[in-house]
Amino acid sequence: MTASGSEPHVPVLLGEVLDHLAPANGEILIDGTFGNGGYTRAILAVDGARVVAIDRDPAAISAGGILRDQFADRLTLVAGRFSGLDACAQSAGFNQVDGVVLDVGVSSMQIDQAGRGFSFRADGPLDMRMEQAGASAADVVNQLPAKDLARIFSVLGEERRANAIARAIAEDRIAEPFTGTLQLAGLVERVVGRREAHRIHPATRTFQALRIFVNRELEELAAALAAAERCLREGGRLVVVAFHSLEDRIVKRFFADRTQTIAGGSRHRPQIDIPDPTFLPLTKRPVTPSEAEAQANPRARSARLRAGRRTASPARAIDLRQLGLPRLPDLESIGSAS
Repeated sequence: MTASGSEPHVPVLLGEVLDHLAPANGEILIDGTFGNGGYTRAILAVDGARVVAIDRDPAAISAGGILRDQFADRLTLVAGRFSGLDACAQSAGFNQVDGVVLDVGVSSMQIDQAGRGFSFRADGPLDMRMEQAGASAADVVNQLPAKDLARIFSVLGEERRANAIARAIAEDRIAEPFTGTLQLAGLVERVVGRREAHRIHPATRTFQALRIFVNRELEELAAALAAAERCLREGGRLVVVAFHSLEDRIVKRFFADRTQTIAGGSRHRPQIDIPDPTFLPLTKRPVTPSEAEAQANPRARSARLRAGRRTASPARAIDLRQLGLPRLPDLESIGSAS
């Protein structure tokens, strides 16, 4: 059963996550993206393992009540962002933990609920807010200048027709503001053209970009990696599953920086001293789903798992530029209509 009591939800790369996370009796582990509770439930299947499960979506925490009742002595549910997972662990009474798992992106529970506004497959309010607070996707689409919308679609969605979509939005919203998912999806389809049978829906990249921007997902991910580094004990494991190329790039660069042991240098440039590594690599290259899993769950196709084991070296400050976070319009400047 899921946290909400419905049919079982099998999270992506579950076996591979457990192999690298390696939960054991008596250990404390953080599930930074509780969602439907799939990873948490699998960890709790290990006798004596305890979980601090975090989610910024209040609906996910509420639905997790059944699982919390079942494992009352071993599961702590926390409403919050995984960017502050170290503080969430401390609030639960744990200064250090043995493992952290992050499943980055939107959950199937959110996508499947039309009222949340994440999907273009069913009509619903153009929302996309995981915390159900702050500026919505409709606020972004209706208020930002076309050039800013184009940058969001291009950078976060890798949409080639970003400028044309942004111009069309700016023209159409004069007569009627955007309020619904199918309203926006229809505009994108009009600009990009109907998809062929083997291609993704033409609105996929635009919706993806809006979701990432509205929830500041890239900044949250970078902060979560730093928070995991701060609270993992020596020998603790960090396992991250990413689906978007920009997210995976951030994770890849983080581990590359944190596991680096040899400084660059040549006869023309002096060797540069680097800090001791804070992680040892557990994955030399990203772990991807099997063909069978990809066929059974199309959402798993783009998943990439990377993992590392914490050393005794002190945590370091995060460098957002080094991780490749793009410069984007200021979300805080957008007023919320809700």
